[in-house]
Amino acid sequence: MKIFLAGATGALGKRLTPLLVSAGHQVVGMGRTPHKADQLRAAGAEPVIADALDADAVMHAVKAARPDAVVHELTAISANLNLKKFDDQFALTNRLRTEGTQNLLAAAQAVGATRFVAQSYAGWPNSRTGGRVKTEDDPLAPDPPKSMRRSMDAIRQLEATVANAVGIVAIALRYGSFYGPGTSIGEGGEVIEAVRRRRFPVIGGGSGVWSFIHIDDAANATRLAIEHGQPGIYNIVDDEPAEVSSWLPTLAQAVAAKPPFRLPAWIGKLAIGEAGVSMMTSVKGSSNAKAKRILGWKLIYPRWRDGFRHGLALEPISTATLRTARVYN
Repeated sequence: MKIFLAGATGALGKRLTPLLVSAGHQVVGMGRTPHKADQLRAAGAEPVIADALDADAVMHAVKAARPDAVVHELTAISANLNLKKFDDQFALTNRLRTEGTQNLLAAAQAVGATRFVAQSYAGWPNSRTGGRVKTEDDPLAPDPPKSMRRSMDAIRQLEATVANAVGIVAIALRYGSFYGPGTSIGEGGEVIEAVRRRRFPVIGGGSGVWSFIHIDDAANATRLAIEHGQPGIYNIVDDEPAEVSSWLPTLAQAVAAKPPFRLPAWIGKLAIGEAGVSMMTSVKGSSNAKAKRILGWKLIYPRWRDGFRHGLALEPISTATLRTARVYN
């Protein structure tokens, strides 16, 4: 299969590209700046330079490639997020979720591509009422904190664009919180460094439920969705949603840090705003049952606690992941 991968040099794209190549696919990797070309070639991809927000440039690039599948893994997330200004921090990512998705999907349809896969998110968008774990059939939060509303609207628009796509198998992957090589929860990443410096406290009771996914497990699920996923939305998360009060001290222990401080919610709100406190105290996790059932997906790290101990270091994409790709191909 010939795959046009937008975001091939991002955290997920860096792991996905060699996985696709190993599985026998031809990858055309789209980057925004020319200096990414050598990086794309080294990963086994044919480089193409285009800005996803330039509809004409995207159309030209996709028409030149004539892929069987178009994959959208573009984000623009700051390394040092200010959660008090959540929507401002995600402004460019939200444009990629809305305009970028429309541009890439239109190009895919124009060249007769058969499959389209786009990145969504599982976690804070989930409804904060009801059970602690949500499926793809559960509604998203109708009333997120004010500072997150534009980002929620962008996610809703992305998923609606995918759901309403005509003449193409269109899929939205709601990834959990990434960890592992090249992510913020990986060796040298911002979250790991904050935990080591005891600058990542548990806020309130730490009752917010997070769903994680190792970056290599996310890459493998994406490969499976590209190859044979059915249209729709899939949660790409591990088997064990966990409260902040559980996973954060475990992460600290895994990276040889002292236990995190604990702060009351009212103090936390002064530091990280309503959005940050919500993520610490009231968000809900996600179920991966649909992805495992329909995609035939098997995780390398089914439980984040094992991944935190053994899967944070920067290293080539795992032999186990590549072996799985060859078996499924």
